Parts: sequence; structure tokens; C-alpha cells
Amino acid sequence: MTDVIIAGIGQTEVGEHWDIALRDLAYVAIKEAIADSGGLQPQALFVGNMLAPNLSNQAHLGVLLADHCGMRGIEAVTVEAAGASGGAALRQGYMAVKSGLVDVALVVGVEKFTDQVGAGVDTAVATTSDSDFEAVQGLTASGQAALLMRRYMHEYGVPSDGFAGFPLVAHANGAGNPCAMFRKAIKAEVYGKAEMVSDPINLFDVAPNADGAAAVILTRSDLLPKGYLHPLVKIAASAVSTDTLALHDRHDPLGFWAARESVDAARHKAGITLDQVDFFEYHDSYSIYAALSLEAAGFAPHGEGWKLAAQGAIALNGRIPCATLGGLKARGFAGGATGVYQAVEATIQLRGQAGPCQVENARFGLIQSLGGPASTAVTHILEKITL
Repeated sequence: MTDVIIAGIGQTEVGEHWDIALRDLAYVAIKEAIADSGGLQPQALFVGNMLAPNLSNQAHLGVLLADHCGMRGIEAVTVEAAGASGGAALRQGYMAVKSGLVDVALVVGVEKFTDQVGAGVDTAVATTSDSDFEAVQGLTASGQAALLMRRYMHEYGVPSDGFAGFPLVAHANGAGNPCAMFRKAIKAEVYGKAEMVSDPINLFDVAPNADGAAAVILTRSDLLPKGYLHPLVKIAASAVSTDTLALHDRHDPLGFWAARESVDAARHKAGITLDQVDFFEYHDSYSIYAALSLEAAGFAPHGEGWKLAAQGAIALNGRIPCATLGGLKARGFAGGATGVYQAVEATIQLRGQAGPCQVENARFGLIQSLGGPASTAVTHILEKITL
């Protein structure tokens, strides 16, 4: 079987890039990834983006970026799956190389939230929900997450500070990530005093919308340039699953079924158990999503995912390190670029290049990006190849 190697990685700092166009933001990450790969030239480009047609008034990103980055003539398409767009684009690149139809694939995730401000951003984000039955009623992503969190707290007797561990760990780890939007640890009392966004979700329970671009070069091991210096990291498995778009259509809103299905499928393909996973980059756009993702992946029973954060199990030295370079909460939620950022960060971990955020002796990394409340769930397992 063909091993799909992550040969090159690139990323921009996540933040408010008011003075950089979307195409230029992507170019920075692409140029860095190609250089990191030793100069491999892509035959296909897969772009993960969520909201450019709404926020940047720009669709057709595949050809835009191929042209702008000096790759005219190659296959180039955009992949959209809400917040899972980057993960879905990564899967397309993986399948292209795995099938043998493409030798070198470039995957880039890019998002520019600051191309609009205020209500325009909320309106754009609402397009990723069920327009006829959710958005039309004024339900926002934060409002929906708040309803989930309130129900979870009621069902399982979670105290008001029960979710504090998630942002505390994320910000502690983000302090060691030079590309993170927030690089400062926070204390429990700061979390407790934070203003409410949508009760019971406070400011630290929500990942900030931000601009950013991340890119990876995928190829086969036999096509790596001579003298390639990085430790080899491969995509050991890729899986995607979907659930209902509208949350109210589910039998159990607190069960992220698609997230569970994609993790189980990916583990089966990689041939590993949960005990072999060394770290988990979950989609912590909201603290409640982190708890539900841990449960869906099988790291905790239903209703006990929050305890892993409260008990320190998700810290770098814990049972299952999570958000090891800050996650969405501290790195920032760069929309459709999220899944590619996760792949870049997991590769950094497996290469042993994560500095103060390094998970010791990491071999397997689990990454998962979600579209909406796990309406789409894309899971990849990355593995460090030991020769």
C-alpha cells in the first residue's frame, strides 16, 4: 500500500490580518510548505475554505490561488464543509495521492474573517447551519452551543466552572506556539470572572474567529527529494462521516455520532487502539464541543468528558494530551483552515519540533475537525515512521 507522507508544512500566524488579502495570506503558507518539502512541485491543489464567497466576495479559490502562486494549469478545486473544510480538503489530497492518480498534492486552508465586521460575520457563519429551520429563527452558532452546554450541565450535574479546564489547557499550550493568536496562560479565577457570550458560555469558552492560512505537501516516500531531512510523518488513516445538519433532528443532541463514526473508522484503517493515541487535536470551537468530542472518540463515557479537563488528563503530561499547541481556543478559529492547521501542528509534534509544547515520544496523533455541531466530522490519524 502507498504511504502518504506529509512532506512539507507551512502556516501563517493566526490573528487579525487587516492589511493582507486572502490570496496573499494563502501564498505565505504555500510558499513555506513547498520550501519545507525540499521544493516539491504540486500537480493538484485542494483548497479548504468556509466563507470566502460571503466574507471576501470571492469564490473559485482553486484557480485564484493556483494562478497567484505560479501554478497555472494544475488541477485546483475548493472544498467546503463548514468548519471541517480544511479537514475535508486534506482528505481529498490524501485520496488523490493514495490512489496513485497524483504524485504530489498541495492542500491549503485559508480564511479571512476580517474582510467583514459585525453582523455580516454572524450572517455568514449562519449559512453553515440549516437556513430554513435554524438560521431563519435567529439561532447563532454560539447560541446553539450554549443550548448544548446548558443541557449537558443539567443532564450530568456539571458545576458552573466544570468546563474551565478546556480553555486553561488551551491557553497554557498556546503560550508556546509562535503562530497562536493568544500566547498567554490564564488562571481559573480569570475564567470565573469572564463575561457571558451566551449563558452559560463565557468569553473563554468560545474560540475567536481569526484570519489564517496553513498548507501541507503530500507525496509518496519514494518521491521525496534526496537529502530530505525531516523525520517522516504519514497519514495513517482518513475518515469522514456526516449527521443531520439541524441539531433538532437528532435522537440525542449530546451524542456527536458522526465524530464517533469517523474516529472508529480511522482507527480501524490505521489498525490502532485508543491507548496508542499519543495526543488528540480536537475541534474546540466551544468548550462543550471539546467535551463531546472526547466522549465521541471514546476517551470518556457519555457525560464525563468534562472530567478529563477538570482532572488534568488533557494536559501535555496527562493521559491524553489535547490542543497541544493551543487548539482553536488559543490558536484561533481560522474557519476552513482549521483542519489544515491541525495537520501542521500534529506534524510538528510527531517531528519532535514542538518545543515547550512537545508530547514526549509521540508516535500517533489523532486530529478531528467538525462542521457545525459535528454535522460533518473529518478524522485523520498521523503517524511518525520509525525506520
